[in-house]
Amino acid sequence: MSDPCLFCRVGAGELDVATVAASDAAVAFLDLHPHAPGHTLVIPRVHAATLAELPRDQVGPLFELAQEAARKLEEVLQPDGMTIGINQGVVAGQGIDHVHVHLMPRFKGDGGSNIHAVVKNPPNGSHKDQLASLTS
Repeated sequence: MSDPCLFCRVGAGELDVATVAASDAAVAFLDLHPHAPGHTLVIPRVHAATLAELPRDQVGPLFELAQEAARKLEEVLQPDGMTIGINQGVVAGQGIDHVHVHLMPRFKGDGGSNIHAVVKNPPNGSHKDQLASLTS
């Protein structure tokens, strides 16, 4: 890759970030534009735009580091809960074309909602055949 993405540069150690946890395969760091105290991003060091594109052997290490970072956030911030998610694709809000896991500590009265509030587009009759092919 001739011009690495921002997160590739973070993964390579080229940019100074507030690191929460790190491994050979991934880095967890505080979001520069947090939506909650302790909002952390967990990225693989290898470039992959989506979770589906991430090499299989990198999926486990990414989520193992997400678990480690979540434990640290829980220990230090003692939140009432945590929202964990991935925005994949522009329509879903992915701002950087490099898969990343958001860890957002949640506190009573923080004004946030749950993952079910993200989209309200239940399947209708036109989805029937597509959904059936997923389970056959």
